[in-house]
Amino acid sequence: MPGIDQQGKKGIVIICNLDTRGEDIIFVKEKIEERGHDAVLVDVSMEEPPPFSGDVTTEEVAERGGMTIEEVRKCYRTDRDRSVQNQIKGAALIVEDLLKQGRVHGIFGVGGGTATLISTSIMKSLPFGMPKVMASPMAAHPRYIDSYVGTRDITMHHTILDIVKMNPLLKAQITNAIGAICGMVEISLGTEFNFDQPVVAISNFGFGEMAVQTAMGMLEEAGYAPVVCHAQGKGDRAMEEMIADGAFDGILDLCTGGIMENLFEGNRDPGPDRLKATGIAGIPAVIAPCGLDFLSYGGRADKIEATKDREQFVQDALRVQVRTTADELRQAADVFADRLNQYTGPFTFLIPTQGWSSLSVEGHQIYDPEADAAFVERLKDKIDDKNAVKEVNLHLYTPEFARAAVDEFTRLYKLSNSSEISKVG
Repeated sequence: MPGIDQQGKKGIVIICNLDTRGEDIIFVKEKIEERGHDAVLVDVSMEEPPPFSGDVTTEEVAERGGMTIEEVRKCYRTDRDRSVQNQIKGAALIVEDLLKQGRVHGIFGVGGGTATLISTSIMKSLPFGMPKVMASPMAAHPRYIDSYVGTRDITMHHTILDIVKMNPLLKAQITNAIGAICGMVEISLGTEFNFDQPVVAISNFGFGEMAVQTAMGMLEEAGYAPVVCHAQGKGDRAMEEMIADGAFDGILDLCTGGIMENLFEGNRDPGPDRLKATGIAGIPAVIAPCGLDFLSYGGRADKIEATKDREQFVQDALRVQVRTTADELRQAADVFADRLNQYTGPFTFLIPTQGWSSLSVEGHQIYDPEADAAFVERLKDKIDDKNAVKEVNLHLYTPEFARAAVDEFTRLYKLSNSSEISKVG
């Protein structure tokens, strides 16, 4: 594997437990260095003294976490979680220091369950865009993958094989993972992103895609930079976190079905904080009800059975959409009103009266205007600013609705900016 010139040399942190994986880690270090990069070993060992020291020793990691290495090793046998959390804390602080020193351009982890938990927890503390690769036989575990990755840009490499005793099959998998992290750091755009226009988030998923795709072009024509977030649960949760971090100047939150999914345990549940970050940030927002007209229950035999008397749309074995009821929609309206009543910036809830998604069209089994009307009636009753709820005689899945949403957003954005100017004056 050929190296690269000195000018392109990058620092790659390797989170490792040298006491049990020393041989494997030496292989990783050598391969990265062959590529022309600095490999920085951060040892988080907790069981035994390692056969050799890392660039950052396990003693240093333990102390930064608040314990001595002797305490870590003792707790590992009686209270493993305490030891693990200490090493996560200590290593994360050390990696943060290395980042400030300009020594980190990527981070790599390799190992089983505990190593994966520690490595990915540290990766989550690093900025968006920083290359992050975890090679693990746990990469596809359905119960743990959310804890490992969550809403962060972590690449999981599924080794299939356990990371125990190097052999030709395991070597092939680890080599592929090393190639991934090296390739990432070599062509990475870094972690600083600059936009020339105000950045506008747009929530999107397939049943609202026509409106979103059209709105993107309209926003660009109007002088904005649209960033689309996939409202499948993790994507809209990540969007909320990015709003809280100040990444966006406004939002077209067209696909808000996550509220319904969270209330009734759907597959696209973004958690209990949906819509909250926008209110706290005070950025202008246009909100729409795409996705509130159904619940995603694919692969959930219990949920499918409990709702068998309702209309259903079967996309495939994993994706089954079940029509929401008037009562469920009233409950969702209560949540919307409660959160919107706390908004500090200008917003409009834009309601298309002809249907809320590509499924909700006259003649389709999901279409139920009476249930939709129950939501609108409750929202209007509960929301403080009655003028913030606007109905348009359009279908959401149309370019015309996109036009209405973008025009309304532009009005709110100008209002927001004029208000800020007035405050400064």
